[in-house]
Amino acid sequence: MPDVFILGIESSCDETAAAVVRSGEQLISNVVYSQIATHQPFGGVVPELASREHLRAIVPVVRKALEDAGKSYQTIDAVAVTQGPGLAGALLVGLSYAKALAYAVEKPLIAVNHLEGHIHAVLLEERQKDNRELQFPVLALVVSGGHTHLFLVERKQDSWTYHDVGHTRDDAAGEAFDKVAKLLELGYPGGPAVDFLSRHGNPEAVKFPFAQIKHRDRNPQNRHSDDERRVDFSYSGIKTAILRYVETHNMREAIAERRRALTGNATPSREEYLAVSDRQTLDLVASFQRAVVDDLVGKTLLAAREHSVATLLVTGGVAANSELRETFAKRAAEEGLPVYFPSRKLSTDNAAMIAAAAYPRFLADEFAEAELSADAGLRLR
Repeated sequence: MPDVFILGIESSCDETAAAVVRSGEQLISNVVYSQIATHQPFGGVVPELASREHLRAIVPVVRKALEDAGKSYQTIDAVAVTQGPGLAGALLVGLSYAKALAYAVEKPLIAVNHLEGHIHAVLLEERQKDNRELQFPVLALVVSGGHTHLFLVERKQDSWTYHDVGHTRDDAAGEAFDKVAKLLELGYPGGPAVDFLSRHGNPEAVKFPFAQIKHRDRNPQNRHSDDERRVDFSYSGIKTAILRYVETHNMREAIAERRRALTGNATPSREEYLAVSDRQTLDLVASFQRAVVDDLVGKTLLAAREHSVATLLVTGGVAANSELRETFAKRAAEEGLPVYFPSRKLSTDNAAMIAAAAYPRFLADEFAEAELSADAGLRLR
């Protein structure tokens, strides 16, 4: 079969991204416009601002991706775009642009689930390493600022299917990182800051045990049969535990002092945050990260045993966390399970993963209709 060049477009949250991927296995170009500077003063993503930034960036980002790939609008074979899940307004910017572009240049349009994209980020890079034969069944942990999901992944020829065997009942793990960093005045995004500062603290200083979830999910959309083997997560409790620790250990003044010390510095470096973080803060951050990592790794390996999986994939923004990677590599090896991660560049939101996930749909002629709309709560099946 001749080479297929797919232009991917991603705008589900706060990254405007475009990429060109050849036949689902070679990254030709990858352009990401980050909105961190826009949202940093607020300590989190502001949906309306995200949509406006996408509107400003999407045309030049797509042009740059095509230019870097040596392609034009006419020489690509298809346009792939994130349909959901994500922020409704942000999704609509990418989707509207992709629909208009596909119509104008008479190319097929392919709708992609953002979570499937994260899984295919790993598969894309493994194919580039010439590792094409994963052992099935595969268990994929997708863990980011908006998602914490476990999927059993199966492949039949070029078709991929996904079965949800676990997810967070409340907050995503990445959201917990961001909210804890915001509480402690450690900057945004919180994940990289916590990862860096944790290396300088004692992860055994504070114990944060996680409750075992035994009741059924209260969300009717997430209900499964009573006999299904599931492993779910919850991260709202640890955020509350951090807040209570701050209050009971009189940390408010240290937090206020950190805020005052960095006032006027729009983009403090990690080293500057380290310089204004006392021992108590560093120990608290390290203990928090250790608790979340142990929970993610322990429950993922429990699910792997429950479902007798042969391979683990760990992907999404939190997959860039150093301790998570090290702990997974060590504990999965102890159980004889190979575990694969995307590079840090493809861990966070990008369009290469969208173009890669679109390739099997291109082969199956699964093209989107003109009525395609954004779906902020889109589920992966």
